[in-house]
Amino acid sequence: MSGSGKRLSVILITKNEQAHIRACLESVSFADEIIVVDSGSSDDTVEIARSMGAKVTITPDWPGFGPQKNRALDQATGDWVLSIDADERVTPELAQLIQQEIAQPRAMAYRISRLSEFAGRWMRHSGWWPDRVLRLFKRGTARFNDAQVHESVQTEHPVLVLDGHFLHYPYASLEVFIDKINRYSSDAARQMQAKGKTTSLPGIAAHASWTFVRHYVVRRGFLDGPQGFILACMAASGSLFRYSKLWYYTRQKSD
Repeated sequence: MSGSGKRLSVILITKNEQAHIRACLESVSFADEIIVVDSGSSDDTVEIARSMGAKVTITPDWPGFGPQKNRALDQATGDWVLSIDADERVTPELAQLIQQEIAQPRAMAYRISRLSEFAGRWMRHSGWWPDRVLRLFKRGTARFNDAQVHESVQTEHPVLVLDGHFLHYPYASLEVFIDKINRYSSDAARQMQAKGKTTSLPGIAAHASWTFVRHYVVRRGFLDGPQGFILACMAASGSLFRYSKLWYYTRQKSD
């Protein structure tokens, strides 16, 4: 896809993603370069990525999702950048749309929808669709924020929505989901604590309850069948963990 002003760099960060990395990189094989920044995988992630032609850097520390993705971005040399997660796939239709768009761009940045799978079902409600994320942008016009979790691309330029979507496989099992909730809630609680936020026992209960209602009722998770109910429960659990940890960390600091 090389051409003046049209080169595309794909960037992603990894840790122990051997179950996903091959299919992910195969789906972006149309790119001119693939940059992988790994934070110390103990499985075959690095070997697989290198065998598929990716430029892999291993970092000894973990600064958080936003800073780590900026490390990958800083290594990109293409005129355009596509940020992707290891558990995502670019469909052939999306690949074609991306190539067409950067050949004749209408903007400097684009949001792309994600169609996510959960327990054997493509989730069309529950706040999981269309789940548009800013992932394609002209290099030099955008960067990730410094958020430890739930990072996002920041740009001052107008953003368009690109047709097509990623396929997203976020959780191989409920155990993986629970483990991710535990890890993310700890980072989020620390981040809230650093901003001076506090909570109370009624606040914890209110946040968890509202999260369930928001996912299952407001965002119509009930239309996603049993998976929608379980997903709403997991989201509420994430809120419960996040604010419970914030309460606990704040109590530790004051003792």
